[in-house]
Amino acid sequence: MILASDLIQKIESFAPKELAEEGDPTGLQIGDPKQAIHRVMTTLDVRPETVQEAIEQQVDFIWAHHEPMFFPAKNLDLSNPQNKMYAELIKQNIVVYSSHTNLDAAAGGLNDWLCTAFEIEDATPLVVDERNKNAGLGRIGTLKKPLSMADYARQVKSKCGVAAVRLIANNPNRMIQRVAVLGGDGGKFWPQAQAAGADLYVTADLYYHVGHDVLAEDFAVLDPDHHMEAIAKEPMAEKVREWFSQDLSVVTSQVNTDPYRYL
Repeated sequence: MILASDLIQKIESFAPKELAEEGDPTGLQIGDPKQAIHRVMTTLDVRPETVQEAIEQQVDFIWAHHEPMFFPAKNLDLSNPQNKMYAELIKQNIVVYSSHTNLDAAAGGLNDWLCTAFEIEDATPLVVDERNKNAGLGRIGTLKKPLSMADYARQVKSKCGVAAVRLIANNPNRMIQRVAVLGGDGGKFWPQAQAAGADLYVTADLYYHVGHDVLAEDFAVLDPDHHMEAIAKEPMAEKVREWFSQDLSVVTSQVNTDPYRYL
């Protein structure tokens, strides 16, 4: 019999909670760690539609990247859709565990998976963790061969399955080979990417005025949407299979939780 705590122990050995950024409420979100589990679902986000998917798939453990309880509930008013979702998870005995910035920073974790998807080789941490030189936020490495920014942007767009990407660059036709990536909201780290010698920095949620600063420094940033982190769903599932191949079944969420629609 596998308990939720058995899977949590494996997850935390792979992505230690101490790697999380200060204030990030990573870890157990909902449920009893002593509960027996049989079927796991990996997902980027925990939203009402992914919870319904988990129920239909008879899942009893959700491993998510983003925390559903990033902002604490102020009451248990079930007319609030978020509270109703929490109640449904409890009612269905579904344990929810999130690995957020610690999974970003972990060696072999989310940013390494992004490097694989975006064909960035020989990657090393962009913002090195003081306690572990092999871990840290972001990665920087090289492409097999030089590409124009525009061509590379189209390649990343295809990998992420999004309708559009935002390229902040003075010259989209400039050739690039050294690329940095940081999954999620990494706009504040663009100076580190430039200082590390990147020709292009791939991250999300870059602010308008920050974009002007990037252009003023003749640097370049590619923003393929925060939802690019959904690439992690399958590698997360592969980890569970690696740890409990005979004892747990695993599915990946098929729900698109990207809040943006490009018209």
